[in-house]
Amino acid sequence: MRILLPFATLSLAVGLACGASAQDANLPDIGSSAGELIDPSLEAQYGAYTLYELRRLGLVLDDPLVDDWLHAMGFRLAAASETPRQSFTFFMMRDRQINAFATLGGYIGMNAGLVITAETEAEVAGVMAHEIAHVSQRHVLRAVERAKKDQIPILLAMVGAIAASQAAGSSSAESNNSSSNATAAAITGAMALMAQRQIDYTRSNESEADRVGIQTLARSGYEPNGMADFFERMQKANRGNSGGYQLPEYLRSHPVTTTRISETRQRAQKLVAERPAPSATSRAPASLLLPRDYSLAGDTGAGLGENFGWVRERLRVLSANDPAVALREYRALARAPGARTSDAQRYGLALAQMRGGYPAEAQATLDDLLLRHPQHLWLLLARAEAAAISGRKALAGERFDELLARHPDSRAVRLTYAQALGEVSTPASGRRAQEVLRPLLASSAEDPLFQRSFARASELAGDIVRAGEAYAETAYLNGRAVDALNQLAGLMKRTDLDYYQRARIEARMAAITPVVLEMQRQGIRPEEQRPDRQ
Repeated sequence: MRILLPFATLSLAVGLACGASAQDANLPDIGSSAGELIDPSLEAQYGAYTLYELRRLGLVLDDPLVDDWLHAMGFRLAAASETPRQSFTFFMMRDRQINAFATLGGYIGMNAGLVITAETEAEVAGVMAHEIAHVSQRHVLRAVERAKKDQIPILLAMVGAIAASQAAGSSSAESNNSSSNATAAAITGAMALMAQRQIDYTRSNESEADRVGIQTLARSGYEPNGMADFFERMQKANRGNSGGYQLPEYLRSHPVTTTRISETRQRAQKLVAERPAPSATSRAPASLLLPRDYSLAGDTGAGLGENFGWVRERLRVLSANDPAVALREYRALARAPGARTSDAQRYGLALAQMRGGYPAEAQATLDDLLLRHPQHLWLLLARAEAAAISGRKALAGERFDELLARHPDSRAVRLTYAQALGEVSTPASGRRAQEVLRPLLASSAEDPLFQRSFARASELAGDIVRAGEAYAETAYLNGRAVDALNQLAGLMKRTDLDYYQRARIEARMAAITPVVLEMQRQGIRPEEQRPDRQ
């Protein structure tokens, strides 16, 4: 079985993720050859390994608070989509470029730059709904199928053109040069044909994804005009594209036109007009795919986007090249004409101060913000972090314990607390970190942040086998399968393993070995893997 999709084909699949003929979303699915091209389980593997590879390259931004926000928005939209049973995985990219994409298996990535650029959560949700539509309408699978079909006719056209140009050549230097030019022209022409097929494919898919996506946006309770608002923002950026300004990456794969904006705006107005009036007495039961307390039918979206400003500023700090860059950005924002610093921006400033080595200044900023937002989890969590960074371990422990008692189900609280305990670097702090993280064990097999934190906690606590397993899992989830297998093989040499530990490690090695063999078959060298322990 092929475990990894060939890189060229996968890249083309992502690039062509915008392409198939438009069809009415209400029509029944009468069958598509796209579903036969790749087995669903294998498709999910392709998507997972794409994410692992992106992590290996350091392109993914894994942060528990950002992840919680992104997942809440993504799964709310997915539950209202055309395929609510489809498995989706949402992740944030560190890049400041404005872009988003969907790939095989329902894996959807969004760049930090897109969130930083948007003005409302509805705008971001509009882009997310558009990418979800690419998945629900099977555009990615169809793109892979089309790419495979195009390979043969394009290759034959190239070979025929090259053969004809060679036959027309002569032995003279001038003729040889002419033949060389003809060969280059033939190759260029074939590549142009492929590019044109991609463009044609993109236009129809983009139209369909807009139409289906905006329905998803409206059904999920977001403002339907959010999609058109973001398109208009991108069009303004395109009009300003002069003097060497780099075109936003989003516009390269999602071309925005006046017609497209107009059609999206008309659909939004129609959906707003058709939306039923909210009822104070009736509320549809929450979907099993949604976070608690969310519903869809009759939901006006009240409360949606409350944390958008905070997450945007958090991303501004986390996506900056270093804290000093983020601090300069906030100074520039404060000096802008007519600038009025929002509370969310002051929160971002506190994060930049904390990560830049100024925890006392960060603490003062956070204390002032907490006077106006006394129960805001993000502020309370940042205040506990600031105490830990400044060396006030007892105070940090008190604050984290209080947060944990108040929010026992919060992944962000547990992971942040465990990270702070890991910095203490004592056996007692390691054991406490294990206690804090243990409730997440059953649900965090695919969570690299958890695995790394649990590995560190187990290492400090003296649980070397558990630490080794978690470090190996961290390596695997970060695209280093060879490293993971080698670490597990090293654990198997220990003489103190009990029956259950040995069986658990053997089972994991059996699952990872086919991946490593496929990597070797494709020529991916182990030395390309980066060390996991930081």
